[in-house]
Amino acid sequence: MEKIVESFELYGKQYRFETGELAKQASGAVLVTQGDTTCLVTAVISKEEKDYDFFPLTVDFMEKMYAVGRIPGGYLKREAKASEKGTLTARMIDRPIRPGFVDGFKQEVHVVATTFVADGSNQPDTICVAGASAALMIASAPFEGPVACVRIGRNVETGEFIVNPTFQEEEGSDLELTIAGGRDYISMVEAGGQEIPEETMLAALEFGQKVIAEFCDAQQRFLDKCTIEPKEWPIHVPDPSIAERVDAHYDEMSAALKDADKLSRMAKVEELKASIKENDFSEEERTAWASDIAAACKALEKHAMRRMVIETGERADGRRADEVRPLYIKPGYLPRVHGSGLFQRGQTQVLSVCTLGMLSEWQRLDTIDPAEGKRYMHHYNFPPYCTGEVGRMGAPKRRELGHGALAGRALEPVLPSEDEFPYAIRVVSEVLESNGSSSMASTCGSTLALMDAGVPIKRPVSGVAMGLIKEGDDVVILTDIQGLEDFLGDMDFKVTGTEKGITALQMDNKAKGLSTEILGRALAQAKEGRAFILDAMLKEIAAPKEELSEFAPRIETIHIPVDKIRDVIGTGGKVIRGLQEETGAKIEVSEDGTVHVAAVDGAAGAAAKQAILDIVKEPEVGEIYEGEVVGIKDFGAFVRLTPNKDGLLHISRMANGRVGSVEDVLSMGDVVKVQIIEIGDNGKISLDRLDKPEAPESSAPERPRRNRDERPGRSGRSDRSGDAHRKPRRRD
Repeated sequence: MEKIVESFELYGKQYRFETGELAKQASGAVLVTQGDTTCLVTAVISKEEKDYDFFPLTVDFMEKMYAVGRIPGGYLKREAKASEKGTLTARMIDRPIRPGFVDGFKQEVHVVATTFVADGSNQPDTICVAGASAALMIASAPFEGPVACVRIGRNVETGEFIVNPTFQEEEGSDLELTIAGGRDYISMVEAGGQEIPEETMLAALEFGQKVIAEFCDAQQRFLDKCTIEPKEWPIHVPDPSIAERVDAHYDEMSAALKDADKLSRMAKVEELKASIKENDFSEEERTAWASDIAAACKALEKHAMRRMVIETGERADGRRADEVRPLYIKPGYLPRVHGSGLFQRGQTQVLSVCTLGMLSEWQRLDTIDPAEGKRYMHHYNFPPYCTGEVGRMGAPKRRELGHGALAGRALEPVLPSEDEFPYAIRVVSEVLESNGSSSMASTCGSTLALMDAGVPIKRPVSGVAMGLIKEGDDVVILTDIQGLEDFLGDMDFKVTGTEKGITALQMDNKAKGLSTEILGRALAQAKEGRAFILDAMLKEIAAPKEELSEFAPRIETIHIPVDKIRDVIGTGGKVIRGLQEETGAKIEVSEDGTVHVAAVDGAAGAAAKQAILDIVKEPEVGEIYEGEVVGIKDFGAFVRLTPNKDGLLHISRMANGRVGSVEDVLSMGDVVKVQIIEIGDNGKISLDRLDKPEAPESSAPERPRRNRDERPGRSGRSDRSGDAHRKPRRRD
């Protein structure tokens, strides 16, 4: 294929699609550019059909540090495991393209997005979605495209929406909405906001849908220039008799689904599926059609659940469409930790734990983004036992990273600033039971933990997961979906926020034709659900605790002159290490002179704070100190006023009366009360001793004065006869 280029401008930013020059052995490859940010997106489709009961799509996002002119950190000095941001970006590319593949397509598909250049202004993630779409269509995959993804910000001052804002433009935005889909539908939403009203969020979604259509048109112009060779891919079509035999058990499946207990319901459904396989199919058929029978049983379960909701309005656990499951809420669940909260909704149970630390304990990031790190960390764990399963424990998977990021995004807008609350904050959400909406339970549990820890959040946050059942023109929106409704429904729409507005959104849509009108209805219903849950939370803990846990560090902030930083740190850190060892407090000094002192013991923190203030204090004439004698000379004693300032107490000012020797009045280590009487131009300090003692009588008695002639060497000076033996001094 010859090199094909399509350059265009949309909403004040320059874009470019290019193919035909790079990665020509891939099934499809597109170089996408926004500004100078450049990514290569490739798609490869395997030649062999896989006998899976799922679509084998893999998406990888490769962050290359050379893209920002940096050498990777760590011992190996090369990119290895994807960063959390890289993993989340891979998920973001996967989610809008996965629903576009034709049912029955079982070839493995691998999409790889590689960052070549990151210009520090334009983000690479949204353009990679368009690159993946174009690469798949160039590969002639059975894919319904084009699809595109855009990020929508909002200028706080003007209220105008910004398309694909730069990092700099995002600093003045109160909204970050990432939306993906086709020309006339939305398939994915990710959003964070500063308590955005539902009306504003819906307007942003409608605007984003319009922008997506424009990007799809630009992508289509690029594809029209390409010579795409049509390919006939094998689309698996199961034997029609399989569905006929399985669907005959519809009434039994409907009865099995009507059980509020997840494990009991699953056992009944699995027992029925096993019975169908055993009794309706021969051994040869079970061997030949294993994945098709499994898929047909899954389809029967899905059909029965959806028909139950559409026709009767009844859900598997007997709830109404807008009803929230029973709640159990308990803040302060654990002793000794800095803060904790147990949140349970139905059979989803999450224990969130908050830990406070020094700002130096923030998470440093080694990514291609300009952000160096983050002060608030939210980690979400989903162990196998929470679903009653056996599995391998290890590093967090993509789903865990995604759910943790969502809960973290939900709470960031209500956290106090560093000046208000100079702590690094980590919240860990342990999913102990799961039957849907565990990320929303994590958001609620984390709010409880933060409030229990005494973190002065602006307003409490609650969250709820919404679902959708859409059959033709029949649409039912479900509040607080459980796992079954997420798995077999058309939409997973998570909404978090305060009583004032939305702080985060996440949506995945499996149904084509999801309009903003349906999203508007879902937002309104979610607001009611959030309010119900928040009211229940506030009954258990109405506001953040006024005092931190006795086990949490108390951090005090002081400001010192920049030219005094060296005095506090000391040569090679000697002074600050000594203070920490002596007091037991932790001390952090910033380049602007901000000093944070942290200690669980209040007395230790106060001692460290006072020591720092003493170091940086400039003594003034007239001030009184009680200082230790740290040096003795013939002419006086040096008294330590502050850790780095000494003054001279002259021997004449040590006692009432004449002192012949300093040691007669003072010894090393003595503590004396002194007053500054003079500070010289050279900074030398002169002291006077207050409450002077009487000089000891034995101290340097008066020596009798001698007559001039009695002094040694003076006698007989007029008689030179005694010098007769001396040789005359030679004069040159």
